[in-house]
Amino acid sequence: MKKRKMKTMIAAISAFLLTVSISQGSSPVFAENEPAPSSQPVSLTETQEVPEKKIVGYYAAWAAYSQFTPNQIQADKLTHINYAFANIDSDFKLALGYPDIDGENIRQLMSLKEKNPDLKILLSVGGWNWSGRFSDAALTEENRRAFADSCVDFILQYGFDGVDLDWEYPVGGGLATNGKRQEDKENFTLLLKTVREKLDTRGSQDGRHYLLTIAGGADSSYVNKVELARIAPYLDYANLMTYDLHGHWDLHTDFLAPLYSNDDPSPQYKTSVEQGVNAWLEAEFPSEKLVMGIPFYGYLYSSVTDLNQGVYQRFGGASSIGYQAIKNNYLNQSGYTRSFHSQSKVPWLFNGTIFISYEDPESISYKSGFIDTKKLGGAMVWELSQDPSGELLGELHKGLHQH
Repeated sequence: MKKRKMKTMIAAISAFLLTVSISQGSSPVFAENEPAPSSQPVSLTETQEVPEKKIVGYYAAWAAYSQFTPNQIQADKLTHINYAFANIDSDFKLALGYPDIDGENIRQLMSLKEKNPDLKILLSVGGWNWSGRFSDAALTEENRRAFADSCVDFILQYGFDGVDLDWEYPVGGGLATNGKRQEDKENFTLLLKTVREKLDTRGSQDGRHYLLTIAGGADSSYVNKVELARIAPYLDYANLMTYDLHGHWDLHTDFLAPLYSNDDPSPQYKTSVEQGVNAWLEAEFPSEKLVMGIPFYGYLYSSVTDLNQGVYQRFGGASSIGYQAIKNNYLNQSGYTRSFHSQSKVPWLFNGTIFISYEDPESISYKSGFIDTKKLGGAMVWELSQDPSGELLGELHKGLHQH
């Protein structure tokens, strides 16, 4: 922010000096009605601050069970926190997901505004486990209204600044038990429209704006099942889940969230963060409303074939592992070699049998640069308890504020 403010001050001073120059008869000569070249400084009234990049952090309710409570979050490094997750009941109303800890979690989250008054805190609904009733909630006007009214009620009851809908996924995908139908594509748009209208109605009464966001998939399948151009006007922004691009469901080890595709020969599909971002942009979703996801976790693969430093090899099992656990138990440990892919811009660890794909400060630096280059709205992280020391969050904050 300091660099942007300095540029604004320089532009303002230049504009003043130009005005003085004109009053003394030494102004540049332009043809009548010809605009000044774009290189000329703009006037003070035309100078605008570059919007701050969003840094959205998901806080998973269950992290409190592992003693990472909301009061440990580095609130000064975030612009938004999404509290995950609320469920949807049989009447298509929101329900607390973890009633034994939700109350205290929410109280502590709200107290973070004392450290960062600009912080926005949203309630995230659904997620992988609790998306089963979204299709029914979106099906009819009556159901959509009940759901939207409940969103407003929860905001008012608990003090949230908005809601984040994490439907995994419209039309298909997600758990086999989820409700799903072809009409989800259009009904999702109608659901967001209804929620937006309800939030705006209440916001006009309260003299404020309530946020509506979603978490969306990064593959072409998701893009084809959602009307991205049509939902964009209803959203403040969308959190793009540009992770889990490879994982335990594959037959071979691979990178969790490669920034770019690479030229490596591989026995399985290729994908990348860049491909996911481009798919949304090509579907006419505004870049400034697109917030790119970054994982604060990795995948640990066991019984890996000892070839090619463990990359693209068969494995026996795999599980998710947080960054802090990777750093404490594997990084710089005897027998483990850290490598960094020159094209995909992500690291991995290998010891001859265990392969770990993850993010670190170096990869996050590249992703911060990518966010700036693509003029995206910012970054989202899943999830904060996996980096309790704030090392990755600090690197992300630095990266997004130095451009």
